[in-house]
Amino acid sequence: MSAICFSYAEVTSISRLGFWLQFGDEELYLAFAEFPRFEHATVAQITHVICASGSRVYWPALDLDLSLEAIRSPMVREYGRANHDC
Repeated sequence: MSAICFSYAEVTSISRLGFWLQFGDEELYLAFAEFPRFEHATVAQITHVICASGSRVYWPALDLDLSLEAIRSPMVREYGRANHDC
């Protein structure tokens, strides 16, 4: 059984540096420098995004699942530790 999601996810704009993701009433920016898995993805792969839950989005073509918190704070890993890979 799939989860019911009352929000929606949509990529609204793509530039050479990143893209904007609309999730419900919130618009989030994903810079390719902070999310390198998207850097060489096609427009079709980036724009095919689904709402996996009320707090997660999923890109099926890239098999990539991200929480909204990871998108809002890309320098902090999902497990709560800072990313020091500079």
